[in-house]
Amino acid sequence: MRKFHLIKVDTSALFVSDTHLSEDSPDTINRFINFLVNHADKHDFLFILGDLFEYWIGDDANQFSIVGKTLKELKTKIFFIPGNRDFLIGTDFLKKTNIEPLQDPTLIQLGDKKVIVLHGDTLCSDDKDYQIYRAKVRSSEWQKKFLNQSINDRLEICKDLRKKSKEAQKSKSEVLMDVNESEVHKLFEKFNYPPIMIHGHTHRPKKHKYVWKDYACERWVLNDWYESGSFLSWKDNKLSEQIL
Repeated sequence: MRKFHLIKVDTSALFVSDTHLSEDSPDTINRFINFLVNHADKHDFLFILGDLFEYWIGDDANQFSIVGKTLKELKTKIFFIPGNRDFLIGTDFLKKTNIEPLQDPTLIQLGDKKVIVLHGDTLCSDDKDYQIYRAKVRSSEWQKKFLNQSINDRLEICKDLRKKSKEAQKSKSEVLMDVNESEVHKLFEKFNYPPIMIHGHTHRPKKHKYVWKDYACERWVLNDWYESGSFLSWKDNKLSEQIL
């Protein structure tokens, strides 16, 4: 069993999620590389909370080499939690880019504050169809079968899954695809009510405030990068949203 080690940040850190990098959006890739070079590299820690890529079909596909090269060259310590689009990122990519994987969720410490970090899709428990799909594709059996196919076949399967996902979302309500507040409470309770939670996935940036018993908590939701780039900055013992 892996020994738990609490990551402690005493200086500065950045948090980003849902960049959804894709060959179809070179402007977003350039924006992200600019973020890495001109922002992330000036901080000691970078936490990427899932959906770094629009899709990932396996480390052997050698996708997004320029992004991997830039990540590797950073002086910043990088941590990564997989999202629903890039959960197939494996040890080869992580080693090549000097990225350390984290469990979803993970408790870290920013200064004197404990913080829960996660991708966020596990909080969307009302979307039963998605949770069934998530359990299926996260299984070792499904992943082994998928990764044993040719790169071209994997790419076609991925495109088909993306198409079906977009079609399914059209018939789902906004409430259904957002977090379940009961799940949020359960997660805060599980970690003994730390003051902060940070996640992405829903693409609904906002700072939510809660009071449970004697605990005051905040849930920061990261934005996606489809139209612009944004991230959270932790410095001088406080969080703030930054827009590129």
